[in-house]
Amino acid sequence: MGNQPLIVLSEDSQRTSGEDAQSMNVQAGKAVAESVRTTLGPKGMDKMLVDSSGNVIVTNDGVTLLSEMEIDHPAADMIVEVAETQEEEVGDGTTSAVVVAGELLSQAEDLLDQDIHATTLAQGYREAAEAATEALEEIAIDVDEDDTEILEQIAATAMTGKGAENAKDLLSGLIVEAVRAVADDDGVDTDNIKVEKVVGGSVENSELVEGVIVDKERVSENMPYFAEDADIAIVDGDLEIKETEIDAEVNVTDPDQLEQFLEQEEAQLREMAEQVADAGADVVFVDGGIDDMAQHYLAQEGIIAVRRVKSSDQAQLARATGATPVSSVDDLTEDDLGAAGSVAQKEIAGDQRIFVEDVDDAKAVTLILRGGTEHVIDEIDRAVEDSLGVVRTTVEDGKVLAGGGAPEIDISLSLRDYADSVGGREQLAVEAFADALEVIPRTLAENAGLDPIDSLVELRSAHDGGDTAAGLDAYTGDTIDMDAEGVYEPLRVKTQAIESATEAAVMLLRIDDVIAAGDLAVSHDDDDEDMPAGGPGGMGGGMGGMGGGMGGMM
Repeated sequence: MGNQPLIVLSEDSQRTSGEDAQSMNVQAGKAVAESVRTTLGPKGMDKMLVDSSGNVIVTNDGVTLLSEMEIDHPAADMIVEVAETQEEEVGDGTTSAVVVAGELLSQAEDLLDQDIHATTLAQGYREAAEAATEALEEIAIDVDEDDTEILEQIAATAMTGKGAENAKDLLSGLIVEAVRAVADDDGVDTDNIKVEKVVGGSVENSELVEGVIVDKERVSENMPYFAEDADIAIVDGDLEIKETEIDAEVNVTDPDQLEQFLEQEEAQLREMAEQVADAGADVVFVDGGIDDMAQHYLAQEGIIAVRRVKSSDQAQLARATGATPVSSVDDLTEDDLGAAGSVAQKEIAGDQRIFVEDVDDAKAVTLILRGGTEHVIDEIDRAVEDSLGVVRTTVEDGKVLAGGGAPEIDISLSLRDYADSVGGREQLAVEAFADALEVIPRTLAENAGLDPIDSLVELRSAHDGGDTAAGLDAYTGDTIDMDAEGVYEPLRVKTQAIESATEAAVMLLRIDDVIAAGDLAVSHDDDDEDMPAGGPGGMGGGMGGMGGGMGGMM
């Protein structure tokens, strides 16, 4: 009995251990990074994603690419989470974070081949990340939230290389204005900046509305198109006869009974309209439906009514106008009303929308983006979302860094000096971390068609001379002062990217056993003897699971 093997896993399960498991995860992480690396920088290329339904997305936005790819390899998915975290926290730098994570894994692969233990690497990487964060904070530039020029330059930097670049001066100004409008003592909530995409016209026709645009129209043609100095009510319910919560029947035996029944319903609907009018409302936005008879009575009162308004639009209307949403018109009072200088139904590119404008101290605004085609405007929208994120971050933190690969070169040099003070084999990991960070300026050079070695040598020389803002001009290939050029990135974009990339790389390096459940493991013919260790499918075979998704999408 003692010599018989103990079988713990099911017959269909697959297990990859030791160096095979580490190699599989490293290759998966590197493949994800390589898939988006060519999109980095002002001269980064776009990618076209085509799904099974034929829908097309053309973008170079890192998080959009990775979320739309059919990636089902678990290690690769951890790298995708780096981009998602970056997007949630700061709104930009997703591609940089993923590229750094992939390079950290690539550098670790070489050290693993030299028999450096993964735990040693993990410890060295953590120490290096902490030192890098401290070094970034030392070279950060303080920015005041009233410094319009720098804030607009930060917004423009985030748009560079994307579809909005031709109109980045206009959009940058609109973005800074929008962020300032919604800023309060608690910070900046970009959910209060509604981005309305309108196909038609050019990007230069984009504008900022200090108020809210609702993608609806008034429910009745008999209602006014326009209300000046409007009092606004928001009802989180219906203006309809409520149905009973239990099944019930009404037996009508006489035509007079039917007439009384209909009159009672009509009276209830008339009363709802009168309650809105008695509260003093000129406009009412309703979450649910509005009965045809209620529409008639509201039109008689000269009230503009809009139905089926999204909860997000209601929240913005409340914040912009000061209205208090009520669950029923029975609860509506004059104190619940908001105010706006004008409420009007207008046409944009053939579609009718309700404009709520001229709001005093508007804390919710709408950015109207125009573009020639749907694909163009979608990419502009992604660029604007990135810019909103970086401006918000800058206003909240008040610290920025010069761009163009300058921070990476500077902290790479700092980490090499720091490595001399680190004892043991962790020193090799710190040096590898320093090498990994240089992947950003190297990639910027490669994507611009420049010689990456020459570019890195010039950048290192400039930083050795004390020029912490020296970065790569992707258009000319020169090493220039990014501070003087006005190319900035928020400090938090870089610190978050380094921290997230390090955590993901460390997590993957510490995995030495991958066990695939039966339904994931059995995904190929038993006769296929050429499959790499771990099998294909979701958990094994390096990028087997991911390859099908990327191959079909890119």
